[in-house]
Amino acid sequence: YTRGTVTAFSPFDARADAEALRKAMKGMGTDEETVLKILTSRSNAQRQEIASAFKTLFGRDLVDDLKSELTGKFETLMVSLMRPTYIFDAHALKHAIKGAGTNEKVLTEILASRTPAEVRNIKQVYLQEYEANLEDKITGETSGYFQRLLVVLLQANRDPDGSVDEGLVEQDAQVLFRAGELKWGTDEEKFITILGTRSVSHLRRVFDKYMTISGFQIEETIDRETSGDLEKLLLAVVKCIRSVPAYFAETLYYSMKGAGTDDDTLIRVMVSRSEIDLLDIRQEFRKNFAKSLHQMIQKDTSGDYRKALLLLCGGDDE
Repeated sequence: YTRGTVTAFSPFDARADAEALRKAMKGMGTDEETVLKILTSRSNAQRQEIASAFKTLFGRDLVDDLKSELTGKFETLMVSLMRPTYIFDAHALKHAIKGAGTNEKVLTEILASRTPAEVRNIKQVYLQEYEANLEDKITGETSGYFQRLLVVLLQANRDPDGSVDEGLVEQDAQVLFRAGELKWGTDEEKFITILGTRSVSHLRRVFDKYMTISGFQIEETIDRETSGDLEKLLLAVVKCIRSVPAYFAETLYYSMKGAGTDDDTLIRVMVSRSEIDLLDIRQEFRKNFAKSLHQMIQKDTSGDYRKALLLLCGGDDE
């Protein structure tokens, strides 16, 4: 992963950073500027070292101090930056299936976009950290074909990319065409199996072939033939097969478009992709939405929260 906007800071001095943060939060009032500048310009691994140095030097928990000194969305963003990378997705999923109502949007975004290796890791971390089986938790809170596709994705057994067999491409495209456009009602199971298990390069060819056979983009068919949470999940899977950065560019765009901002999504995507592919996401954003991610954050947010997000964004694409 070298397409992130955040990389390891050099020369790095965890103790000096810890001291600067303590000074910024000590006494009356907080120097938010120092906090956000340090935390957005260090890698996640370095932030963990700072937290450890902070405890060593002052006997205090950095995250607890951030929570007591900061407020609102800015606090949420800083605390999210401090969450260890390996636990980030597991934590987001835990909170998506906790208490009243399930946040299907989070389940969809994470399980549609992560690689099989990442999903296996999430399941393992979930079990270690929360002493619970992620699949059991998700099946307990979801139902129907939406649940079935989530379970397929949770198996993390998508075919690895290899040579593409054109005969099988043709066959899958025909099966999808018959299961959707040609059928009274929809055979959702066929969509779930093919979209959930075939390799990425195979599916990209299937989508092209599908367009040739049917005259429709697969997204149009899914839109017409399915609805609700299943439709959103199928569309997310298709978009991620086509391009993960394009999927996240769209996710960020809709988190800010129109009245009100979906800050939880904005924060989750900016933080989780900042060391992976945020440069690619920015590129797709500029290409698809006639403005840059930087410009949209600038327009849609304010205060220290905006400053920190713009630093994570790491530049404008004119």
